[in-house]
Amino acid sequence: MLDIKSLQIFEKVASLRSFTAAAHALGVPKSNVSRAIARLEGELGTRLFQRTTREVALTLTGQALHERSTGIIANLSDALTYVRDLAGQPRGLLKISAGVGFGVNVLAEQLPEFLLLYPDIEIGLDLNSRPADLVAEAVDIAVRMGPLQDSGLVAVKLGEMRRYLCAAPSYLERRGRPSSISHIPHYDTIEMPGPDGRPRPWTFSRGGQTVRVEIKPRLSVNEALTINRLVTNGAGLGILSGYICAPQIAAGQLVDVFPDWSPPPVEVNLVFPSRRELSPVVRAFVDYMKQVSRPGTLWMDDPLAVASTA
Repeated sequence: MLDIKSLQIFEKVASLRSFTAAAHALGVPKSNVSRAIARLEGELGTRLFQRTTREVALTLTGQALHERSTGIIANLSDALTYVRDLAGQPRGLLKISAGVGFGVNVLAEQLPEFLLLYPDIEIGLDLNSRPADLVAEAVDIAVRMGPLQDSGLVAVKLGEMRRYLCAAPSYLERRGRPSSISHIPHYDTIEMPGPDGRPRPWTFSRGGQTVRVEIKPRLSVNEALTINRLVTNGAGLGILSGYICAPQIAAGQLVDVFPDWSPPPVEVNLVFPSRRELSPVVRAFVDYMKQVSRPGTLWMDDPLAVASTA
């Protein structure tokens, strides 16, 4: 009889075209992956992969099995996990993907309490500056900032994060403070590249007025926490998240360059693959994050935003 575990491992190798990548995604030794594929090939009496030192390719029978089994395996795995978890506390491995800054400043603070609440849950936390492919990398849930590109994902909005155009006092002493939004391109700017690799325009609002500024970054960085450090150390102007920069502004380490103008806030969402039944482990994490994501806590703790609405 075919083993569901072997079929799950086959599906992962077939999707990633790599025994090593499949082992990493599943959190098991590569030798386990090789044995599972050999066992499955023995049961079926046929080779499923052509292996060389450079690549792994599906055979015709492997391609046929992959095309016909992927959805069945995913649904069966979800059903088994869901039924097991109904028997008691949510249990099992929860794979989370998030940006480096959110992981360091938020999840590292919140996850210890979550683990205390759910002692049978294990967590694999992947921090990366690029959005993970949730299906290919077997990620259960991800924290995404800003507009969502993939309509195939289910999103739960946690809230919005205010941002500010900031500079270090030392930089403004050296270059002078810009007198208007239109002067920003004449200064050193620090920004993340857009999805297409091109510079992102900056947008500011005041009342009903909106201004768009095209910039050519002096420094292009793919990680928000590094941008904060560069701005703090006097490298130029940058748009920073309020929960990180507001305390620095209050302490005089940073200057809000245009207090009357606001960059658009960034949405913070939890996203996960669309499934009919959400596993209890994922549901527990979603409920917990909704509970702790309230004004005055961690990434929603922005004293400048509170003062502006008082």
